[in-house]
Amino acid sequence: MILIDKMDHTIKRLKSQAANTLTIGNMVFGGASLMATLNEYYSYSVLFIFIAAFLDRFDGMVARKYNQESELGKQLDSMGDIISFGVAPALLIHQLALQDFGLAGMVFTVIYISCGAFRLARFNITESNGYFTGLPITAAGTVLTLSYFGFGHWSPAVYMFILLISSLLMISTFSLRKV
Repeated sequence: MILIDKMDHTIKRLKSQAANTLTIGNMVFGGASLMATLNEYYSYSVLFIFIAAFLDRFDGMVARKYNQESELGKQLDSMGDIISFGVAPALLIHQLALQDFGLAGMVFTVIYISCGAFRLARFNITESNGYFTGLPITAAGTVLTLSYFGFGHWSPAVYMFILLISSLLMISTFSLRKV
C-alpha cells in the first residue's frame, strides 16, 4: 500500500510540473541555439530553435490537460519565448546576414527583439479571448528562422526587411484566431 501511495504521489508531482518542464526545455534549446550561433554552428542553431518551437507548442496543451495553468507558467513561457523566438533567431540572422551592415544591422536586430518583448508583455496583461493581438512571437521567430534557408540566395538587405516586417506585425493590433 505504501509503495502504491508513493507512486501515486510521484505521478501527481510529475503531472503538476509537466508543462513547466516543457517550457524550461524551450528555454534550454533557445539558449543552446544562442551558443551554437556564437560558435558559428548555424545549422544546429536552426535545429535548436525548431525543437524549442515543438516544445512550446505542447507546453500550453499539457498545462490545460492537467489543469495546471498558472501565472508562473505564463510568465515562464514568455521568458522562454523571448529567448527562443526573439533573441535566438535575431542573433542568428544578424550573424549570418546583417553583421556587415554595422550599426544599421544591430538596430534592426534590436528592434525585432524589443518588439517581440513588447508583444509578449502585452499578451501577458490581456485576458484570453480566443484571439491573438498581433503576430505571435513564436510565428515571427519561426519565419525568421526559416529565412535561414534563403541565405546565399537572397540579398542580405532582404533580412532587414524580414526583421522590420516581423517587428511591425508583432506590435500591430490585428486579431488572429488562436489555433
